[in-house]
Order: sequence, then structure tokens, then C-alpha cells
Amino acid sequence: MVQKNKKGYFGEFGGQYVPDTLYNALSELETTYKSLKKNSDFKSQLKHLLTDYVGRPTPLFLAKNISTEIGAKVYLKREDLNHTGAHKINNTLGQILLATFMGKNRIIAETGAGQHGVATATVCALMKCKCTIYMGETDIKRQSLNVQRMKLLGAEVRSVKSGSKTLKDATTAAIRDWMKTVEDTHYIIGSALGPHPYPTLVRDFQKIIGEESKKQILKLENKLPTKILSCVGGGSNAIGMFYPFISNTSTQLIAVEAGGRGNTMGNHAAAINFGRPGVLHGAKSFLLQNPSGQISEVHSISAGLDYPGVSPELSHLAQIKRITPLVASDEDTMRACKWVAKQEGIIPALETAHAFVPIMNRRLSVSGKDIIIINVSGRGDKDMETIINYEQNIT
Repeated sequence: MVQKNKKGYFGEFGGQYVPDTLYNALSELETTYKSLKKNSDFKSQLKHLLTDYVGRPTPLFLAKNISTEIGAKVYLKREDLNHTGAHKINNTLGQILLATFMGKNRIIAETGAGQHGVATATVCALMKCKCTIYMGETDIKRQSLNVQRMKLLGAEVRSVKSGSKTLKDATTAAIRDWMKTVEDTHYIIGSALGPHPYPTLVRDFQKIIGEESKKQILKLENKLPTKILSCVGGGSNAIGMFYPFISNTSTQLIAVEAGGRGNTMGNHAAAINFGRPGVLHGAKSFLLQNPSGQISEVHSISAGLDYPGVSPELSHLAQIKRITPLVASDEDTMRACKWVAKQEGIIPALETAHAFVPIMNRRLSVSGKDIIIINVSGRGDKDMETIINYEQNIT
């Protein structure tokens, strides 16, 4: 039986659409999280690890060359400088501490681009927990470097050969594992997705991105940014950056989704722009669906954005028009990756590169009065093979 619980909604989105076998595990997770949020021991451990293990706070860097080219100040929030090379470590550290407080020593996770898998394997090694990572067969091929990193860290990587063999299918496989092993297993969801309380707790572990950015920009400019851009797949880096600014309505929040090869269904992964409300992986959100309600195949040059849905909270913010959704094509994303590398000496992850497309293409109206922050959610080392293959296929 699937239960629809009234808890954990953002407007009409969110909730708990789960089988009975998961309901108790989710209830335990929610209760533990609420308790630990007030626990000084927990907060002290997390702060220590984020500072001395991850390397926070990450810098807010003025990209002078890009700023000069577009005629506005552009700051880069350097999540790529975190240990493991992306924002994902913020969430995995929080969740591994939750797991240890619950006495669960086996961890499972899903991953697309591999950054969440690496971050999960990293914290499992640190805390001496067993680790199993589910990853689509397609993503294993295009992110082989991260697969090797996970294995080196001691994780078992299980290839998912069903469906599109990407992130959606890896998530489904992880949930199936969890349903059978809830007694001793914690599922570290990598994005602000899934049944309540996951969207809330992932957001809370990621909001440090926006909190730091707000303090840093006020110190540097004595004012808030006029625009913030983040790439959006499931949405953890975006909601982490946006959340502390939601009430600051003078700041435009811009969510850039994967436009892939075009606007027809199956050629992109832009759930906010082209989706409609539906239920997937335990929660209601904007989803890409065919006319009969079946989940659509999706495509993105970046494995981390290759997902047919988006965070329930971002779905709500889009519905009330607090965020501005845009799309960036594969072709423009590749151009943006090279543009940022040549302009600033920073190679962004292909996921991140989507966020630069609107300013590179001048699709976003800017002036000399604008102060823009772009969340550099990850670094591009992992994508070099994809970039090389893409270049070879178009020449």
C-alpha cells in the first residue's frame, strides 16, 4: 500500500508517497533529525567536519574577466573547491552523522555524474560504514573516473541496466534496496528529492552555500546580489543557494535546466520548464511525462542533470514565480564550459556550465548596476572524457 502523508508539503508539492515498509524508516529519520538539529554534539561535529575536513567556507570570487565582458559584476561561489570537488559533501556529511546517531552502519546512495557517489563513499570511509552506490550503466561509462574513485574509497558500485540506465533508474534501484534493508541501512539521497523529510533535510544541509554567500557579498559589496544563477537537475545546489535569499525579493533567482538537444520530449531534462505535476520516487513535483502520464525519457550532456523531475520546493517556488526557469542546450553548455575555462582559469563541471549560458549568450538582461552570483557547484575534472568525446563527434 502506498501512503500519502500530509506532512512535508511545499504548496501542493512534496509529501510521502511510500509503501508501508518505508513509512517507519522515514518517521524515524524525521524524529532523529528534529532532535539532532537542537543537539549541540551533532552541530559541533558537523561544523568541525565542514571546516576542517571539507574546507568551508568556500570563497566568493570576483570573476573580473567575465565581469568586464558582460558589463556587470559576476561573483563565483566556489563549491568546486570543497573536498571531493562539489557541493555534495555538505549533505553527505550531515546524513552520515544522522545515520550513526540512528545506529545504522550500512549506507546506500544513487548517483548520476558520480559526485554524490564519491561524496557518499568518502564519508563512509571516514565513518567506517559499509557503502553501496547505485549508478546507471550509461553513467558508469561516461563517468568512469568517478567510478574508480568510489571503488578506491571502498564502495561497491552496482550497475543499473534497466530503463534509460541513468539517474532515475539508479534512484529506483536504491529505493528497492532500502525497502528490503531498512533495519540496518540508511539511504543518503543526493538531491532535494524523495519523500519527506528528505527535501527539507537535504536543503538544510545545503543552505550553508547561500548563507555563506549572503555574508560574503554583504561584506564585499554592502548589498545583496541582484541575480543568482544555479544549474538545476534534482535541485540540491540550487535550493541550497536560493533558500537564504527567498525572502529577499529584490534578488532574482534563476534556475537553469538541461535543454539537451531540443524542446521535444526525450531530448531534454527541463522539468520546471516543460513538466507538469506528478509523483515519482515518493514525492509530488514537476515531472516530464508523456500524455498518458508515463515518465518520459530524458537527456543531458551532463549526467548529474539527467533526471525527469525536480525538487518539490523548487517546484513550488516555480509555481509561485519566485524563481525564473531557463534552459541551456548541450551545445551552449559545452561552449560555456570552455568560455569559463579560458576567461577565468576555472573548468566547471558540465552541470555547473549550464548556469553560465544565460550570461554568455546575453539572454539575461544585465547592466552595470547588477551584482550576479553564480554557484560553481562542481569542478570539471570528471567531465574531461565527455568533453573530448563531444569534440571528436562534432569535428
